[in-house]
Amino acid sequence: MTSARYARHLLLPEVGAAGQRRLAASRVVVMGAGGLGAPVLSYLAAAGVGELTLVDDDTVDLTNLQRQVLFATDDIGRPKAEVAAERLAALNPDVRLSPRRERITEESVAGLVAGADLVVDGTDNFATRYLVNDACVLAGVPLVWASILRFDAQVAVWWAGHGPCYRCVFPRPPEAGQVPSCAEGGVLGALAGTVGAVQATEALKLLMDVGDPLVGRLLVHDALRQTWDAVPVRRDPGCAVCGDAPTIRAPRTEQVTCTVAVDDVPTVSAQEVSALLRDDAVRVVDVRGEAERSIAAIAGSEAVPLEAFRDGSAFALLADDERPLVLVCKSGGRSAEAVRLLLAGTGRAARSLDGGVLAWARDVDPAVPTY
Repeated sequence: MTSARYARHLLLPEVGAAGQRRLAASRVVVMGAGGLGAPVLSYLAAAGVGELTLVDDDTVDLTNLQRQVLFATDDIGRPKAEVAAERLAALNPDVRLSPRRERITEESVAGLVAGADLVVDGTDNFATRYLVNDACVLAGVPLVWASILRFDAQVAVWWAGHGPCYRCVFPRPPEAGQVPSCAEGGVLGALAGTVGAVQATEALKLLMDVGDPLVGRLLVHDALRQTWDAVPVRRDPGCAVCGDAPTIRAPRTEQVTCTVAVDDVPTVSAQEVSALLRDDAVRVVDVRGEAERSIAAIAGSEAVPLEAFRDGSAFALLADDERPLVLVCKSGGRSAEAVRLLLAGTGRAARSLDGGVLAWARDVDPAVPTY
């Protein structure tokens, strides 16, 4: 351990040489090397955590660069775990790095968590959050968790035996379509840095056993109002994994989808819609909001947002044209919901563009940006 590197830590009475040695002897697993994982990994490596295992099966995409600050334009297409390990090794060669380019599954998660002193959850989907939580509860390992969307964030430390776990507070995932993903709802790039830094701080406090960690408190942040609120949360005695009579004995996958199912909705391919548009034989209606349409849109489509289908105001707007209707969104989930609502509200059938604007960009017009 190089004293000069950690001099500002050594000056802190709460840290000192003893705290720095504890960090050097620690092993942390960070699930996800994206928006949250990037600042977490950077600060833990800079702080001198002895071993960092970074788990991410994804590759760098152009849309990541707005918030995932470990990556650069030249990294597009490369595995995130590999690139992150390179950056962290350059930042601090004292740290032992173990990049794992693999998917977090029921079969793999327990092995990933085994032997860790602490786990940080930087993932962006509900199914993985439940898996990671279950593995940490069963291994007795504290979990530093966060979630970000748009301008809002939540942060907590889930630690069964000391306070609630994730399932205690969120026993079930949301219904399909209830919560948009960051890819649909957007996220302020800087918010990932703000919240990732909070996660890193909580992790360092736990590893050094200093301060009061966010156990039994859910930190809620509104970046637009620049407010932070701490909401008390309690262990649930009926929790399926950490309660008095647990029913989950191994990490369990929750069936979760961020969009409504599309199996029962008639669809049409991008190539077919392109041919119909050339003959003016179809009316293409985009159900996304203005912000998404400003990024990418199909020429000749018109905007009627999904909210108008939900409140019924769209029905009169679409009644003045007898051409076949094709509804479109980013990838097909929201347009499928709109097709169902239209049929239920008016009896009129429509089709959903299979794969949405992303399929249009891939199969018809590569000049349309993807996001």
